[in-house]
Amino acid sequence: MSAPEGAPRRSPIERVFAVWDRAERLLVGLLGAAALMIAVVQVFGRYVDPAGAINWAEEVIVYVAVWAVMLIASQLVRTDGHVRPDLALRLLPPKGQRWLEMVNCLVAIAFTGGMVWYGWRVVSTALLLDQRSSSDLQFPMWIYYAALPTGGALMLVRYVIRLVRYAFLFDPATMTVGHAVRQKVPGDDLAIPAPE
Repeated sequence: MSAPEGAPRRSPIERVFAVWDRAERLLVGLLGAAALMIAVVQVFGRYVDPAGAINWAEEVIVYVAVWAVMLIASQLVRTDGHVRPDLALRLLPPKGQRWLEMVNCLVAIAFTGGMVWYGWRVVSTALLLDQRSSSDLQFPMWIYYAALPTGGALMLVRYVIRLVRYAFLFDPATMTVGHAVRQKVPGDDLAIPAPE
């Protein structure tokens, strides 16, 4: 499938990022759908056929939800959805915002690096001890614990990409916070008046 006429062509790296974004969102959507289906089956079993109800549904729903949250955290990095010093950023000029964002990225890289390191230690310990859940399912806990280093690694890569963009590809027109002045919209009494 080719790009529409007049549309700018994406670079190979942009295509890789687009596939990565779609894959994360698709996987999280599938995990959410799986959790919903397990919940429906469990509720149906509990009220319609109590003898055939599954007793491990809540456990699996938690595992699936944790994996989904850890995977989608990478998307939050990409879309500026994580906690960051927005109030301080709005008070700074674009150059100051750039430097504060880079410091924020460095702190986040250190934190997510710690998540990966600690998460891997937890996973390796669970593997070594052959830890399993206490339910009838006997789910291998290392799979559940692997959500932490996986999510941390995805966020770590996103923060490194973000740091590189702020360090070498900074564009004040598109990469600053709070410097666009809203125009008055009819019916919006809270709008900031535009400068004349």
